[in-house]
Amino acid sequence: MTTPTTRPQQLRRRTLLGGALSLGTTLTMLGAAGQARAMDGPVITDCDTWGARAPKSPVKIAAAPAQRIIVHHTATANTTDYSPHRSVALARAMQTYQMDTENWIDTGQNFTISRGAYITEGRHNSLAALQSGTQTVEAAHCTGQNTIAIGIENEGTYVTEDPRPEQYDALVNLCVTICRQYGLRAYQIYGHRDFNNTQCPGDRLYAMLPQLRADVAARIGGTPTAATWPVVAQGEVSERVRTLQYLLVQRGATLAPDGAFGAATAMAVRAFQKSIEAGIDGVAGNQTWNQLCVPVAQGSSGDAVKAVQNRLTNLGYPTAVDGLFGAGTHTRVKAFQSARSLPSDGVVDARTWSNLVA
Repeated sequence: MTTPTTRPQQLRRRTLLGGALSLGTTLTMLGAAGQARAMDGPVITDCDTWGARAPKSPVKIAAAPAQRIIVHHTATANTTDYSPHRSVALARAMQTYQMDTENWIDTGQNFTISRGAYITEGRHNSLAALQSGTQTVEAAHCTGQNTIAIGIENEGTYVTEDPRPEQYDALVNLCVTICRQYGLRAYQIYGHRDFNNTQCPGDRLYAMLPQLRADVAARIGGTPTAATWPVVAQGEVSERVRTLQYLLVQRGATLAPDGAFGAATAMAVRAFQKSIEAGIDGVAGNQTWNQLCVPVAQGSSGDAVKAVQNRLTNLGYPTAVDGLFGAGTHTRVKAFQSARSLPSDGVVDARTWSNLVA
C-alpha cells in the first residue's frame, strides 16, 4: 500500500471535505471525454477528469517499458459505497494525503481500483505511458521498484476479507491490459510484500495472486507460475552464494564474489535489506532475491551480467565472465531457457534468474 494503515478515519474525513460542489462537478466530468480506454482495455478515469491537483514537480518518465506489476490494498474501510462518485472521492483523498502529509510530488500509485470496480489514474501521465507501451512513470508505491513497476491500489482492507468479485474482475482486466501493453508475462504480477516489509496487499488478496496470474495467463497466454527463491544464509558455500555476491556488488556492496557466505556477505545483505525496506535478517530470501534480480538482456553490463555468465558456465553453458551481455551470452541464455522449458527470448527475467540460482 502507499498509505498508512491507520488512516481510514482520515480518508473518510477528507472524502467529506470534498463537498457537494466537487462531487457534482465530477458527475458532469465522468460523462465527458476525460475517460479513456487503455487501448482495448478497461475504462480508466484520468487525472484531469477526476480533478487531480497538479504535481508539485515534474513527474519523471523513463523511456522503457515497465518490468512488473505490484498489487496493493489501500488498507481503508471496506465501504459499501460502490458509486463512481466514491472512486473520485477516493482518488482525491489519496492524492491529498500523499502530497500534503507524505510530502510526495503526486499520488504514489499508478492506478486505483475502487470497491465499485471503477479505475482511476493515480500519478499523472501513468495512463499515457501505458498507452504508449514504451514508457514508465516513476511512482512511489514500493521502495526499490518505483522506477520499473506499475502499482495498482485496490480500495479496501483484505487481511480477513476478499475483494468484491467485481473489483477482482477489474483487477484482472487492468493487469491483462498492462501485460499486453508492456509485453509482460502473468508471472510478473506480484504483491507489495514480495519486495517490502509490509502486510500489503493483505493476507486474503495476497493468497489470490496465484489465481490472478492464472486468470491473466488465460487471456494473454503463457505460464502463470511465479518465480521461487532459495533461502541462502551465513555459512553456505555455493555458486548461488557467488551469484548473490555479484548481485550485491551490482547494488554497491564491496565484496569479493568467492561463493562463501561469511560475515561480510551477511552484513551486505542486511544493508541492502535496509535500503529497500525489506525484513532485515541478513538472510537472502524472497524479498531480497526479488529486489536484486532485475531483468538483464543483450546490451546490459555490470556485475549482474557477471552473475548470469558465471552461473551459466557452472551449469554447462560456458560463457566468458566479462560483465558484457553480448551475442554469445544471449545465445547461451536462450539455450539454458529452452532446456528449462522457459520462454526462450534471451532475457534473464525473474523465472530465468530463479532457475539459475535454484
